[in-house]
Amino acid sequence: MKLTADRPDASAPPQWHAIPQAQVEQALQTGAAGLSEAEARQRLAQHGPNRLAPPKRRGPLLRLLMQFHNILLYVMMAAAVITALLGHWIDTGVLMAAVVINAIIGFIQEGKAESALDAIRAMLSPHAMVIRDGRRREIDAAGLVPGDLVALTSGDRVPADLRLVTVNALRIEEAALTGESLPVEKSVDAVVADAPLGDRYSMAYSGTLVVYGQASGIVVATGTATELGKINQMLSGIRELTTPLLRQVDRFGRMLALIILGMSAATFVLGIWWRGQPPADMFMMVVALAASAIPEGMPAIMTVTLALGVQRMARRKAIIRRLPAVEALGSVTVICSDKTGTLTRNEMTVQRVVCAGHVVDVGGIGYAPVGDLSIDGRIIAPDHYPALAMAIRAGVLCNDARLCDEDGLWRVEGDPTEGALLVLGSKTGFSRQGGEEAWPRLGVIPFESQHRFMATYHRDGDGEPWIFVKGAPERILDMCSAQLGHGGERALDVDHWRRMATDTAAQGLRLLALAYRRAAPLEDRLSFADTEAGYVLLALVGIIDPPREEAIRAVGECHRAGIRVKMITGDHVETARAIGAQLAVGVGRPAITGAEVAVMDDAALRRVAWDVDVFARASPEHKLRLVKALQSHGQVVAMTGDGVNDAPALKRADVGVAMGMKGTEAAKEAADMVLADDNFATIAAAVREGRAVYDNLKKFILFMLPTNGGEALVVIAAILFELPLPLTPAQVLWINMVTSSTLGLALAFEPAERGIMNRRPRPPGEALLSGFFVWRVLMVSVLMMIGALGLFLWELDNGTSMETARTMAVNAVVAAEMFYLINSRFIFAPVVSREGLTGNRYVLLAIAACIPLQIAYTHAPAMQSVFGSTDLTLLEWAKVVAAGLLVFTVAEFEKLVIRRTRLAAHFSQVALQGDSHERPSVRRCHAPASPAGHRPECPLRPGLGPSGPAG
Repeated sequence: MKLTADRPDASAPPQWHAIPQAQVEQALQTGAAGLSEAEARQRLAQHGPNRLAPPKRRGPLLRLLMQFHNILLYVMMAAAVITALLGHWIDTGVLMAAVVINAIIGFIQEGKAESALDAIRAMLSPHAMVIRDGRRREIDAAGLVPGDLVALTSGDRVPADLRLVTVNALRIEEAALTGESLPVEKSVDAVVADAPLGDRYSMAYSGTLVVYGQASGIVVATGTATELGKINQMLSGIRELTTPLLRQVDRFGRMLALIILGMSAATFVLGIWWRGQPPADMFMMVVALAASAIPEGMPAIMTVTLALGVQRMARRKAIIRRLPAVEALGSVTVICSDKTGTLTRNEMTVQRVVCAGHVVDVGGIGYAPVGDLSIDGRIIAPDHYPALAMAIRAGVLCNDARLCDEDGLWRVEGDPTEGALLVLGSKTGFSRQGGEEAWPRLGVIPFESQHRFMATYHRDGDGEPWIFVKGAPERILDMCSAQLGHGGERALDVDHWRRMATDTAAQGLRLLALAYRRAAPLEDRLSFADTEAGYVLLALVGIIDPPREEAIRAVGECHRAGIRVKMITGDHVETARAIGAQLAVGVGRPAITGAEVAVMDDAALRRVAWDVDVFARASPEHKLRLVKALQSHGQVVAMTGDGVNDAPALKRADVGVAMGMKGTEAAKEAADMVLADDNFATIAAAVREGRAVYDNLKKFILFMLPTNGGEALVVIAAILFELPLPLTPAQVLWINMVTSSTLGLALAFEPAERGIMNRRPRPPGEALLSGFFVWRVLMVSVLMMIGALGLFLWELDNGTSMETARTMAVNAVVAAEMFYLINSRFIFAPVVSREGLTGNRYVLLAIAACIPLQIAYTHAPAMQSVFGSTDLTLLEWAKVVAAGLLVFTVAEFEKLVIRRTRLAAHFSQVALQGDSHERPSVRRCHAPASPAGHRPECPLRPGLGPSGPAG
């Protein structure tokens, strides 16, 4: 979907936020008495009900059948057909059960994903207070039509998009729609046509929440025409992407299926035409070949590995909603994070107090009243600074919020900005309760957006009158003629305060000014006549929603892991830039706004998306376009968010991450993962687990393919050289059932390797099998063939019976797989150590379980009658073990050669660069990031893939 900026167009909907009230009423043919009932019915028939239409969905039967359209399931079903042809009905039942279970799991997960749209529709208000025929009445919100006059009050959810016509101190929580961290003050004045969504102060949008004041507005859009409806349409039109692993496995499965089919057909033809074998015999040989090559256990092992990753992530507060997302986390190259509540605490905090003679820094973050006040790094006592002490008192007394302590968890009831002033007071020992007992409130002028200040009237302990005001700096400055400093009151230095306001705002801080007047009201109660002039300016207060400390550490960890972190927020650009600087996001790079994104075409945005890390005042369309632009660069994108405005981007991203505590249901339903603790640091932990899962999957594949390949080479060699078949089809299936599944499953339990977060993300297009992996598979396959086929021919040459030779060949393959399982724990690092041999108890348990099965296969009369096996002597068992040790020894030697070759190549590179005095581990591991955010690998921590412990 290509998104461009709004352009004047006769067919485009009116820019209601930019049209004066009178013109809105004229255009919609409404007024102070609202619509008539007859007119409302006519418009309802024309525009339809005020609800979001359900999307077109596939029926349950089609959804279920589509779950079987998977190359891995095709491979499993092919294996089931082969086992059925061989009469192994138990194996057939197990394989088909695995196919059905996989399909059912996919069916359930798809049903859950579709509920994201239901969650958005649930945000619409069920009722609305409407004025029709001059009378107020409550109706079902679905009956609203354009032109209706709707009344709003505190606590209401806005039922449709409204153009406000009357406002009384109205503040609306729009974070779920725009990402704005604070409730937005509304007015009736028109704004510029190109104002971003968060700056359209004359509008109230469907699904947002009124937190303070009252208002009335004219309905200008209903149902799918609302901003919420547009998000719903975007969400329903987004195609979910598969994960990198699923794409790789799909390619790998298709390639493997073609290779097996081609190899089997070629073997069948050569056996008949070249060797003259009977077709019936060749068919059974080809069945044995196919059975040995098909990785029956791969889908099951992949599911188990991912499921174990889900469990480990759940213990770290990361709830996975879609199984493949576990692995996708490990390949993430870019994290696009929302700011409010994700990187920040969503708790406004005073960080700076500017008085006439000094600038005070305030320590501590969030609502917990812990932190020191300091000047130039020196901790101070506020009582020694009269202007500071009086400013703190004014901020606490001229305040309607409440600071609550619930079992050590601090929260604010009321406006977050006022809450920040209460926290500042508590840090200095001045609470609102104690302050109002000594300085009781006798009058108040509530905050209203048109006046931009709040005032309260008090008397101190001596009975002296005080009026405190707080509000927008420019408004308070107009009321002041003096300022309070160390030496008392003196004339106001307007230029100084304006410079300080500009400097503080440039740091991303929201500003409030505090002032007082020592006088009683002119009349019995406080009125606007008492706020015209004669005030003394106390201070400017800088407030910000600070970043989480753990988020700062997590961003650093992501950077070390080669993951680029981008912040996409609906907040103001100065605030976004300041938070980004504290998080080390976008430092030294420009920050751009949603308005700038809107005028870019897709090609321009693709060029900008990678270079810019901070995007402010971003709308849902902008977030979605940015995710697409990054994906067009080949990046694997994780998108975090908590609002309904984030849902389209969450769904489109490779990994959508929603906040569990503060997130909307729409965001959670659209996401692949939910953070139970709303902590960005949990994402870094989840990425670590995701990388470990991918490591384990590759280890399993690197274990499985040589074992299957060894069996296949044994069969192929026997056919091509007209040798007796060392393995019968039934014996091949026994080996696959006992080893590939039982032994390989142990690799799913491998712990994450040390230094796993010091690697660069794997390239998104990286093949599942690299050139090295192909070499390793061929090498181990040949070693297994040599051990099994060589032992088989040796025993036949010595006069051993066919049954005994085959029994030894089967056990030689199984023994080689047991030893190679230990090799497979680390791909490059040696396993001849205590950690390598005993670090995964599940490997030992799997081998311990496999040994008695092989003993039973060899010596149990029932197994001998089924598989044609015979008893072996101790000497024959020793030969079997020697065949297994051959694979283990050569594989460890190969690792040693690779490590030494890499180290030698590294020293050669250092010598060529004339830098032979620097330690290689320092030089390589601390090299700067590449343009793609990747860091070079350290040769002493072999890491072109999963590498084992740092050496």
